Amino acid sequence: MADRLPPELWSYIFDLAADENVIFYPGLPTSMTPSTWFRAIYGEWKVRTPQDTINITQRRSYATKKAIIRTCKRWQQLGTEFLVRCLFFDNPTKLRDLRHILDRDTSLGWWVRRLHITHFLNGRGPTMGDFEEPLLAILTQTPNLEIFIVDWPMSIAFGAIADTLGTYCHNLRTVHWHVPSEFISKVIWALESLPNLISIHLTFDPALKEPDTITLGSAESVKLILPNLQQLFLKGSCQDFMEQAAGWTLPMLNSFSFDFGANTLDVPDVVGFLAQHGATLLFLDLNCVPALDIRTILALCPILTTFCFNLDWKIPPPERSASPTHDDTPNVSLEEVDLAPISLTNRPHEHIQHIGLHGCIYAFGVGYASAYLTADPLRTLLVQRANDANFRALSRASFPRLERVRILSPLLLQDLNDENGPRAGECFERWERWWDACELMGVRLEDCSTGPLGTLPPEPVEEPDESEEEEEDEYEYYTGDEEERTSARVSNVAELRELLEECRKMSAEAEQHQPLFFPF
Repeated sequence: MADRLPPELWSYIFDLAADENVIFYPGLPTSMTPSTWFRAIYGEWKVRTPQDTINITQRRSYATKKAIIRTCKRWQQLGTEFLVRCLFFDNPTKLRDLRHILDRDTSLGWWVRRLHITHFLNGRGPTMGDFEEPLLAILTQTPNLEIFIVDWPMSIAFGAIADTLGTYCHNLRTVHWHVPSEFISKVIWALESLPNLISIHLTFDPALKEPDTITLGSAESVKLILPNLQQLFLKGSCQDFMEQAAGWTLPMLNSFSFDFGANTLDVPDVVGFLAQHGATLLFLDLNCVPALDIRTILALCPILTTFCFNLDWKIPPPERSASPTHDDTPNVSLEEVDLAPISLTNRPHEHIQHIGLHGCIYAFGVGYASAYLTADPLRTLLVQRANDANFRALSRASFPRLERVRILSPLLLQDLNDENGPRAGECFERWERWWDACELMGVRLEDCSTGPLGTLPPEPVEEPDESEEEEEDEYEYYTGDEEERTSARVSNVAELRELLEECRKMSAEAEQHQPLFFPF
């Protein structure tokens, strides 16, 4: 059968079967990218983050491609290029094996488009510096690399990696780097050598040196021009980087995300950055503990369609609007929080349709908040009152085109499921108030899985769980017995036919429905 069709048609079929559209999408997941439910090994429901979903998609795509090339020699010849187009590693020791493979057949590196190295050891084990040499050798042989993601902290290896990318990988469109704050100058120089970038995700670890001793050197005077950059995500200790980026030329920037974690000191000048780049933004995500001047921010971003902020912020009434506070606990009385009218805008924002809410961990009295309520009930109550005041401000008067409000925390959704909904009493009544307020406005209230907030998965039933499916994906199709090999080939062909039919359906649906929260 393999010889009955021309190679070009087989390549098209393999491309459909590999289902790599999501993998090669240049945009990176945002906080509005939906999480998903999955059935764990013992039948209970768990929330899977978008990052984990993409990692699983890469593993399954690899399993499909591996099945293709093991079906027959003809398919192996035609399908090998698909096997190396996306390289995903959760164990960097495999980089050494890949290097030897590319050394034996230098033509394989030409097909590599995505290289993703993820980190799962939580600080234990080797560092990226231990694998610097094989990674550099791989990058020199992948001139068509478009997506380079390293979740693993790169530490001192970053300098050499950045130089190699700038020298050999001129087609790079998407980067995700995890670097120390001391390397900000090297990051700037690396970005200057990659002017075709579309999406940038940078995570900066806290500085090991004193912040005052870190200097940018000649990089401080660099005024980058990134004409194609559409998505920028900054996480961690990014104060100096954001200050420099405020002076760059980013004409196509339409998505900006900022995640400051639990830090409360030395908050970057977000307002100053948005004063330069806010006019073109369609997507804005601000996740930090200290409250920011939200009314000024929204005034600087007139065409936003999606806006995410922390519902725990203490936002003063308009007449009391002043410099942002760096205290994560509202310091006003309960009466002031309850009675003072809150407005999130100076004037109605005509374009915002989707609002995402960070925080809210204390709102429903489950999980971590349940324990904290006993330890510090006053602080919990103050944050809950701030949540209510800010939620009331999500009105048609401020956002006339609002369509949906989404609670963004996967942890909160998991806690709600584990405890079967909000805590009885005030917490349950809060959920009812928020639901009724959104229903009255005709706005959809969602959790991070895009389901209606409060609608949880059913009780577990006896069905195959996803862990079994993943084991099937990793099944070794070739064994030592020829009869088993033949049976595996037949099984592979049948599975491929089913996959192709599913891919055709998904392709038809994709043409009709554009991604909701990706700005590309």
